[in-house]
Amino acid sequence: MNDSTRSAFESAKRGAGVLLTSALGAAFVMVLLLGVMWGVEIVDYMLNGTLDRQFGIVGWDPDGLLGIFFAPFLHVGFGHLMANSLPLLVLGFLAALRGIGRFLGATAVIIVIGGFGTWFTSPDTITVGASGLVFGYFGYVVGRGLFDRRPLDIAIGVGVAIAYYSILWGLLPNQQGISWQGHLFGLIAGVVAAWLLRRRRPATPVSYQGP
Repeated sequence: MNDSTRSAFESAKRGAGVLLTSALGAAFVMVLLLGVMWGVEIVDYMLNGTLDRQFGIVGWDPDGLLGIFFAPFLHVGFGHLMANSLPLLVLGFLAALRGIGRFLGATAVIIVIGGFGTWFTSPDTITVGASGLVFGYFGYVVGRGLFDRRPLDIAIGVGVAIAYYSILWGLLPNQQGISWQGHLFGLIAGVVAAWLLRRRRPATPVSYQGP
């Protein structure tokens, strides 16, 4: 094995090791996040839905703004949580694959922008559920492929767009009891997060010829 081949092999080995470490970290974070949601739902079930009413996003109510930070962890029953669990696990894992720090930053952007948009456009309505995060991670992963332009990110973004494009039907205001506002602003927030957290490229030096 010559030096160039050995160098390429070592580089690929290091890259695979980093990717594996990132995958394990992403899996751990998502399992922990879902565990918290299931734990909260068990408590809420025992309290007959009290947490939903007290800590959901209440549109146009100043006191309901507090729900922006809690609503993603609350659900209207176990069926609601089960419907969100698998897409949240998959999309959240892919969102966290590029680093837990960026993932937490993206999650914060999605929760704040998505939650405030939902509050502003849902008067006299209590909104709970992780579907805003689901749409946010979808927008973030697809947007990351567009903005970062790394081969792996592009491949993941294209794969997610193909596999989950059908969730975009959830943006239409035609389903009773479903917060299309949460879906829409979660998606917007995910794309914004991808832009804000995009990989910064070094500026290309400009050269010119003198007179």
